[in-house]
Amino acid sequence: MTNLQKNLQTPQIEAEVEVQTKAPSPLDSASDEIKLAVDLIYLLESNEVDKETAIKALEIVLSDFKNK
Repeated sequence: MTNLQKNLQTPQIEAEVEVQTKAPSPLDSASDEIKLAVDLIYLLESNEVDKETAIKALEIVLSDFKNK
């Protein structure tokens, strides 16, 4: 094989894949209402919703769901 042929060969790409195992979370076995509560808290906090605004909104939601 000439030097030109060696340079034209497709390079071999080697990749190493690291598999990470996720440690089980206490939420994995939590009830659906706990999971939903955690999601709602995360949503409110990550959007920096004012505490009083969040409470008033949750009271409206609670009232609405109780009246259905």
